[in-house]
Amino acid sequence: MEYEIETFDLTKRFNSFLAVDHVNLSIGKSELFGLLGPNGAGKSTLFRMLCTLLRPSEGTARVGGFDIVKESGKIRSIIGIITEKVILYERLTPVENLMFFGRLYGLNGGELKKRVNELLEIVQLTEFKNRQVGTFSSGMRQRLSIMRGILHDPEVVFLDEPTVGLDPQSARFVRDLVTDLNHRGKTIILTTHIMEEADQLSHRVGIIDHGHIIAVDKPANLKQELNVQTLEDVFLKLTGKNLRDSATAHVPMRGFGGRRFG
Repeated sequence: MEYEIETFDLTKRFNSFLAVDHVNLSIGKSELFGLLGPNGAGKSTLFRMLCTLLRPSEGTARVGGFDIVKESGKIRSIIGIITEKVILYERLTPVENLMFFGRLYGLNGGELKKRVNELLEIVQLTEFKNRQVGTFSSGMRQRLSIMRGILHDPEVVFLDEPTVGLDPQSARFVRDLVTDLNHRGKTIILTTHIMEEADQLSHRVGIIDHGHIIAVDKPANLKQELNVQTLEDVFLKLTGKNLRDSATAHVPMRGFGGRRFG
């Protein structure tokens, strides 16, 4: 298998706290990979390192063949990031938002306008293209946010909780978008706490806990191996049922909003 992402003893410490502990993981080209974990397990830290938003303490990783430490600029040009926090300007229209972010990615002129119109059509927002985003529902904003993240046609797409807080219709639409992107050859890394979503979308899932990858396989194989019915059962059997308090997390929450990609 040809790999899109490979990690080599990837490690991150925050003072004395070991958030990610020598992780070795391989994700294939055009794979839709679900990265799962309880609060504070190291999932977000691993995600941010792969996106070049955090520098590892030890080890490294390659994304699209580029080293996350030595070639972070090249990686930013081939990845798209969509987070649960929608990064859009509320006083601007969808067209103005996409034109602005497109220019940050190095797009311009007729090429950019054509791309913006195509993406608005895909997410069924053409009729709203001249309205301020601040008037949009959460589902409309998230659909537009996904288009913002793929404006530059990245080969790798990082999705962080893309359906959180959405109504069933909007969540289904977003899942269908994710599936379509994958069918178009995009490698997708999905983080979600919705186990049914991860089961439905992912070719394989990786479960991280206490900084370690404790399982990687197809959801069906994990369910069969542990003799359980659902991926949620797998998750709870491997990570336990004790509550995880996010207040103990040591990972800075800033980072996705202010960085320029492209």
